[in-house]
Amino acid sequence: MSINISFHGGVDTVTGSCHLLQAGGLNILVDCGLFQGGTDIDEKNYDDFGFDPSSIDYLLVTHGHLDHCGRIPILVKKGFKGKIITTAATGEIAKVILLDSAKIQEEDFERWKRIKRRRGQIQREPLYTTLDAVDALVHFDPSARYETPIKLNGSVTATFMDAGHIFGSAFIEIKVKGFGTLIFSGDLGNRGKPILNDPSFPEKADVVIIESTYSNRNHKNIDDSVAEFRQAIIDTFKRGGNVLIPSFALERAQDLLYYLREFRQNAEIPACSVYLDSPMAINVADIMHRHPGLFDKEAAGLLQRGIDPFMFQGLKLTRFPEESRKINFIKSNAIIIAGSGMCNGGRISHHLKHNIWRKESSVVFAGYQAAGTLGRKIVDGNRRVKIFDEPFKVNAKIYTIGGFSAHADKDILLDWLRHCKGLDKLFLVHGERDIIEGFRKDLVKKKIAAKVNVPHLHQSFVIG
Repeated sequence: MSINISFHGGVDTVTGSCHLLQAGGLNILVDCGLFQGGTDIDEKNYDDFGFDPSSIDYLLVTHGHLDHCGRIPILVKKGFKGKIITTAATGEIAKVILLDSAKIQEEDFERWKRIKRRRGQIQREPLYTTLDAVDALVHFDPSARYETPIKLNGSVTATFMDAGHIFGSAFIEIKVKGFGTLIFSGDLGNRGKPILNDPSFPEKADVVIIESTYSNRNHKNIDDSVAEFRQAIIDTFKRGGNVLIPSFALERAQDLLYYLREFRQNAEIPACSVYLDSPMAINVADIMHRHPGLFDKEAAGLLQRGIDPFMFQGLKLTRFPEESRKINFIKSNAIIIAGSGMCNGGRISHHLKHNIWRKESSVVFAGYQAAGTLGRKIVDGNRRVKIFDEPFKVNAKIYTIGGFSAHADKDILLDWLRHCKGLDKLFLVHGERDIIEGFRKDLVKKKIAAKVNVPHLHQSFVIG
């Protein structure tokens, strides 16, 4: 029996994950993510999917990050009528993410429409609206449970396994009668992090589609990263500035709050105000509290003792724009956690505008910065950047702390793959091109799989 796999996102880049499996009489899409990373990459979101959305029977979503679920409303607008299967936590998170994404697009459209009208230009319509996102939510079936097979038809079953990446995240094992087992890794998690369990291991796989985000390096030790984070705060306050943390609302913000709670509890940093300036991050924390069974042993122990892992004295939750604007008048001893994590929009842009030119302040990057984003330009050492089309000199001290990553590093990816007994074909996705190519060569040298492929956008493979 032969099957077909085609790749319609998450190739040649780290965003837009979208893979189509045609097997056992079904068309199964795994993830349907938004392309992110600057104008050229963002434009891909307006392109055709490379397949007929109305032909898809199932969409299996590995987790709720925008680059894995952000194009679902477009899929539905273009004819998808199937079922979207997720874990319970992913279902809740994806709904928050999609509604927020739609709201931001609508607001950006109205703002740029006025600006471009004055320039004699026309602003392109949003990718989707809030109503489109609401229409998409009807298709969600958040019934997947870890390690529990779901029968898609008489020939195909799908099993969600704990990926340890973010709350509710999964890698997905798909068994096809007469063929064997395929695994879609989604995004695999780091190890030894707070809050979540380490990623589960697969047992057997004939074909694996695996992410390669950090396949060229190993993360800094988490304890060293926490110590660097603490020292960055102390040094910034000594200079009389603020600490800005561009953060992903999902997972990274909660990790940072977890460590800041420990710092304050143990008097390891000076008294200060901490602002979680992200309505989405606040909502995500609320969702996490509703799924206590997903916490790791340490975090679960805190909850059992009546301690909220994410709350502490001095923390201020700012849901509303007027609360966010007031933060810009604070000149020192503030820690500001705000999105977006790559600085390509959101409230962090306003805080950067008021702090990036100040030698007293610091910007702490605790997450991946995709090529083309403002965050990547700052991390790469650009001394001048544009924020809201206005040039700013980068005088703030810049920290890049890699140990907080929610992604598996090179050694974890290799160890995870070695658990895939009988691995024949391997596809590398979700990574920058030069990084993936280096990983491919290493995998070939180590003989991890009989065949290692690096697919391109819309490329299709017949297997079997």
